[in-house]
Amino acid sequence: MTERIYSTRQYERETTATVVDVDRDDGRVLLDRTVFYPGGGGQPHDVGDLWIGDDRLRVVRVGDDGRGVWHWLDPGDGLPGAGQQLSARVDWDRRYRLMRTHTAMHALCGVVWSRFASPVTGGNMEPGEGRLDFELPAWDPEDRDPLEDELNRQLLAARPVEVSFLPRDDADRDPSLIRTKVSLLPSSLRQVRVVDIVGLDRQADGGTHVADTTEVGRIRIVKVESKGKGFRRIRLRLDDA
Repeated sequence: MTERIYSTRQYERETTATVVDVDRDDGRVLLDRTVFYPGGGGQPHDVGDLWIGDDRLRVVRVGDDGRGVWHWLDPGDGLPGAGQQLSARVDWDRRYRLMRTHTAMHALCGVVWSRFASPVTGGNMEPGEGRLDFELPAWDPEDRDPLEDELNRQLLAARPVEVSFLPRDDADRDPSLIRTKVSLLPSSLRQVRVVDIVGLDRQADGGTHVADTTEVGRIRIVKVESKGKGFRRIRLRLDDA
């Protein structure tokens, strides 16, 4: 299994690693440890580079399976062999923007839950922007500006963002950890990672986040769309995106 450094040390940009397997037909390598997030929960996978001395191998895709985290390389760069030691470096500017975006989306979940007690029905993000779908039968267009104001007020409150882990049985006994309409936790998961924006939002999540809400900066709600009777899609953007 790959040591997933991003799961507990989200600010680490680089690590040494060893190639433990190579899939030459698919152009990918399995590493014993990585800083690359493989994607999930609406957050895209990381990109970046593997370095062997001065030789750069561009990571264009990352994913995981039961064996660990796989890194797909640009076909023009070639593939290292099993046992090769290398340096893995994530594209930090992109990753950090995703961290800020992801934390903003969790904060929006907390603000919407506090006001409407409405679950999330879907979501997605790119660096600097994202969207969340909510079941909001009582939505009024006049709610948009107060919602944006409250979201930014909460972000400016310098709330710490903490990561912890719970045994699956304990997590299953705490329904508040699931803010989605339907639980997305796979049945095989035996330990649940919990992201807590202290005092605002606490939920099961595998993605990367900033350590303090002030790092997010100001957020704009750029659009609220109807997605059918009683459902709304809220699009947000980092103010400096």
